[in-house]
Amino acid sequence: MKQLKGMVVLLAALLAMSAFGCSKKEGPAEKAGKEIDKAAEKTGAGIEKAAEKSKEAIDKTVDKTKETVKDATSK
Repeated sequence: MKQLKGMVVLLAALLAMSAFGCSKKEGPAEKAGKEIDKAAEKTGAGIEKAAEKSKEAIDKTVDKTKETVKDATSK
């Protein structure tokens, strides 16, 4: 019985130590990596937005060009 209590106490101590051991703090490399990831996401979003605006401008230009050609050929 005494041995069982000792095993339970030892197991509880090991569990407690493993819980504290898993909570590691971020070092400078991890922090820098997260900042780089955030910057890459923002850049990607900006590129997508710019591409969409460019596509819209191109579509408008194509439409205007088609109208101009249609008007010029119908006269």
